Amino acid sequence: MHAFMKLLKNSPAGPVFNPWHHRDPLHDAAAGAPAIRRAQLASYIEERQKATVILLAEALGYQGGHFSGIPMTSERLLLGHLRHKGLGPEMVFAMPPRRTSRVDVKADGFTEPTATIVWGAMHDLGVDPRDVILWNAFPWHPYKPGKGLLSNRTPTDDEVMLGRPVLMALTAYAQQARILAVGQKSAGLLAAMGITAPALRHPANGGAGQFRAQFARIVAKRGK
Repeated sequence: MHAFMKLLKNSPAGPVFNPWHHRDPLHDAAAGAPAIRRAQLASYIEERQKATVILLAEALGYQGGHFSGIPMTSERLLLGHLRHKGLGPEMVFAMPPRRTSRVDVKADGFTEPTATIVWGAMHDLGVDPRDVILWNAFPWHPYKPGKGLLSNRTPTDDEVMLGRPVLMALTAYAQQARILAVGQKSAGLLAAMGITAPALRHPANGGAGQFRAQFARIVAKRGK
């Protein structure tokens, strides 16, 4: 666990935000925001050492892990504002959640469509959320330089390869977990690592229905 968390500090230069070690000067509520995000990620991972699935997507987004500190997990979910969808912070970790974004930027916290789809799929399929680790091939948040930190960009192939040591540390920690590739970037990283993994459609850009169906089939097979 310590090795995994330590590796996250080594984010590359360029238009990349490291939520656990960088402060977002325009949108963070306080200087201690990175420490909060580190604590929330650590709590999330610590509760999942016996997880049997790693859902590996592409990269952190500004509406998700940028402020929550947890991949494919929005601050709005942590703040309890998605209970009408059956989603609550207790699904994520046991510690009391804290927001890191300024209230005047987004009153209820940012919400990420991919995060809501993924957590919703686990809820609807009856999957124990502590049996699944959500992670990204490129673990940090790549953004568009011209648009600032509240934007997303696709990481380059070279950038994605920089996530390899972090993923190796995560799999060493959660040794029972099988990786599922969500999208082409994560499939590419796994192929480069010599890991064969089922590929799921990324939920973004109209892929939600296909993702849910593919995830449901995998869950059904594991239950037999």
